[in-house]
Amino acid sequence: MIYTKDYFNVLDFEKIRTRLVTCASSKLGKELAAALEPDSDFDTVAENLKWTTEAVKIFVVSPPPLGGIRDIRETLEKIKLGSSASSEEFLDILSTMYAMRNVKKFFKDTEIPAPKLKNRAAQIEILGNLEKQIENTIDDHGLVKDTASVELQKIRRDLRAAQNRVKTEIFNILHDAAKQKYFQDAIVTMRGDRYVLPVKTEYKAQVPGLVHDQSATGATLFIEPMAIVNLNNDIRQLEVDERNEIARILRVLSDAVRKNVIELLINVDILAEVDLLFAKAKLAYDLNATEPILSKFTDIKSARHPLIPPKEVVPIDIRLGDEFTILLVTGPNTGGKTVSMKTLGLLAMMAQSGLYIPAASYSQIAVYTDIYADIGDEQSIEQSLSTFSAHMTKLVKILKEVKPTDLVLIDEIGAGTDPDEGAALAMSILSRLLKIQTPTIATTHYSELKTFAYTTAGIENACVEFNGETLQPTYRLLIGIPGASNAFAISQRLGLQQSLIRKAKKFLKADHANFEQVIAELESERTIYEQRNIEIQKQQSQIESHEKKLAEMRSELEKSKGEILKKAREKSAAMVRETKREAEEIIASLKEQFDDFGVKRRQQTIQNARDRLRNAEIETAPIILADKTVGKRINKDALEIGDTVYIKPLDQNGKILSIDLTGNKLTAQVGALTTTVKFADCRFISHAEMTSTPISISNSNRGSTALLQKVSTATRNLDIRGMMVDEAEIACDKFIDDAQLAGLKQVLIIHGKGTGALRQGVKDFLRRHSSVKSFVLADIDEGGAGATLVTLK
Repeated sequence: MIYTKDYFNVLDFEKIRTRLVTCASSKLGKELAAALEPDSDFDTVAENLKWTTEAVKIFVVSPPPLGGIRDIRETLEKIKLGSSASSEEFLDILSTMYAMRNVKKFFKDTEIPAPKLKNRAAQIEILGNLEKQIENTIDDHGLVKDTASVELQKIRRDLRAAQNRVKTEIFNILHDAAKQKYFQDAIVTMRGDRYVLPVKTEYKAQVPGLVHDQSATGATLFIEPMAIVNLNNDIRQLEVDERNEIARILRVLSDAVRKNVIELLINVDILAEVDLLFAKAKLAYDLNATEPILSKFTDIKSARHPLIPPKEVVPIDIRLGDEFTILLVTGPNTGGKTVSMKTLGLLAMMAQSGLYIPAASYSQIAVYTDIYADIGDEQSIEQSLSTFSAHMTKLVKILKEVKPTDLVLIDEIGAGTDPDEGAALAMSILSRLLKIQTPTIATTHYSELKTFAYTTAGIENACVEFNGETLQPTYRLLIGIPGASNAFAISQRLGLQQSLIRKAKKFLKADHANFEQVIAELESERTIYEQRNIEIQKQQSQIESHEKKLAEMRSELEKSKGEILKKAREKSAAMVRETKREAEEIIASLKEQFDDFGVKRRQQTIQNARDRLRNAEIETAPIILADKTVGKRINKDALEIGDTVYIKPLDQNGKILSIDLTGNKLTAQVGALTTTVKFADCRFISHAEMTSTPISISNSNRGSTALLQKVSTATRNLDIRGMMVDEAEIACDKFIDDAQLAGLKQVLIIHGKGTGALRQGVKDFLRRHSSVKSFVLADIDEGGAGATLVTLK
């Protein structure tokens, strides 16, 4: 445990605890928050941070229900010693028991991984019978219920009846017309828990009864009429009986609690711990803090002092204990030296208290056994100590107690005395701390110490940045270079006359002036290089972004290319299958038509047709090989109509329909597609083959010729715009017959929009047609409502 609590206020840790207290929900949690102290054991700190991490994970999603928790420890201790609790105290116990049940259920139901918190909450023992017993006894206002016992219910019923009798009797007396003049006011009041009437003093004899009080003026006597004395006595007795019964009930209830007081105290401790953990989580959320990584050295990125408003704080990077043991910070006054030093001390205390720290993720921080801080003006009139003496007294104490595992923070080391002697003392103290290997941050204005840091291994210079153009500090901590005090620049900004500043510069020693000039030039060059580095990083980030986009585009192109080729091959294969099916239908038809051929001749003709079909299938099959391995280079002088060529853009074979030698291009048939391509986009496959056994069509086979002509000339679209309905039906009937003969499964009938009469007539006709399977309006790119897409059987 860090035992040097003198520095809690110096480093503002007390303010952090105060803020943590406001984040707690119950008095129990607030007490733990107010007593929170840093721990110096590495494993304990790591364990505490794990608890906080689980609480943060749950808090950002949905915090647990912590309402209704009361501090019932004193009541439980009283009951434990044999006393009885009041009804109001039992109401607090009941409220806390509800909170116990809610917290346990919350952690049991939550799906957020938090094994430590879930195990701790599971240890809460729900005392259902006791909870029910208190519920049946105490109401929501902290009063004992009428139904708490049969005897209490009877007593209160009799009490209400007696009170009503008194009210009735006293009402009758008060409103008796013959007695109206006796009363000061027509009201009923109470004195000493007894009903009385305000009687004028002069009519005391006319209203027999007991006098309980007199008004300040003596004009009014408060008399209890004899008619209701006995009734009031009955009420008093019933009230005594009620109090005795309530006391008995509370004793019974206290006995029930006493049997479970240990379990209740344990449950209360668990609720307090949970409340504290979620107070830490809320503080982390409010500060936008992150979990620190515990290490043997400190390397905090973008550290922010938690008490400086977020819009005003400047994040700083702090390193200590790895490459160097002591960090010597220089720079102008009001530049942020002390704040930087206090930030490290405060963040170390927060981390070692199990709190998140306001810094960038993955920031590393060491666990220190103790933290010593000599910050601020410690002069004491009572002890006759000057500023220098006060500082030196504290440093003497620190040097006696400090260990390698401690952290030392010294503000303005060696200040308050002769500069030469002060600098010499400072170097001696820093040398001692370096020998002990105690991590230390010290601030100074002495130039000698800057040189000392440069020439001593284990000590590193640092400075708070100062903008020479605006003459304003930027509050950034720069490790690796010393800083100038900028006394002249700050004095100029504050309004000191230029003549005085020029004269002061003349008094400055030449070597000091040169040293300050070198520091200023180093700072200027550092700023330039830092700006250039930012620009380089920005350009590199842009280049990486562009490269990433290019890679994504290449991937998309490759993917698109593959999909296009795949779809083309699938379409080609489908066309081949469709062609084969149509050819088989033609062959079947030819079998029926060629009835006058001999059997052998007919079979030979069918076989020849099948052979040509297989050749066509081979020629139109997808080519898997790369285009450079398919066929030969085109020789336009040797090309002939009917030759087979490979068309590279389509990745398909096609038959030449025409050749344009002048334009160096040809027209080819690819399945049902006719396309014109350049010679350069084609590869030669084979010349046209002569049919060895040509099919001759005699006069007797003119029906077959007509059939083939119908098949070859069949189209998918029929335009009937401008026709009458009767004409359209005839045209559609012939069109559907030809389409079926050609093997088409879908056709498009274009009827236009107009008045809709023709479209309706076509629909009626299609409903009746035996070859129509279904029909719908065409897609927008095929005519929309102006055309009907027909599916044939």
